Amino acid sequence: MVIVSKAVLVAAVVAAGLIAGLFYAYTVSVMPGLAQADDHTFVTAMRRINDVIVNGWFMLSFLGAPLLAVAAVVLHFTSGARGGLPWLVAGAVLLVAMVIVTGAINVPMNNALAVDTADFAALRARFEEPWVRWNTVRTVASAAGFGCLVGALVTRSA
Repeated sequence: MVIVSKAVLVAAVVAAGLIAGLFYAYTVSVMPGLAQADDHTFVTAMRRINDVIVNGWFMLSFLGAPLLAVAAVVLHFTSGARGGLPWLVAGAVLLVAMVIVTGAINVPMNNALAVDTADFAALRARFEEPWVRWNTVRTVASAAGFGCLVGALVTRSA
């Protein structure tokens, strides 16, 4: 059971690193780059990105990271592992928070952007600033969750 527990934790770390890296890339490159685009380009690009990002590879890390982290918490108790539990719990909580922020805030904004027929300037004015703010929240949550899982991996024994 120890090997399974460690393997699940390592998989959680990898998935969390991937999703944190994706959101970080939006924070430091995609959104600043689109901020320099005209309204039509901004809205069209975001619509296209939102269409293609929901795929198996994205979902594997987006949902896999919190699910694997929660599984790692459960397995921690059944595997005889010592140490790392506070890091593990914190990581799981932060990754679940990232999913909640995305599902409750970013996705509804993406969906509204996809169907809204207002002019591009009005769409962008309603979308860009709040979306960027909440993307920053989920970037911080996922990066902190990743860091906590790394902390769990480093401090764990047995």
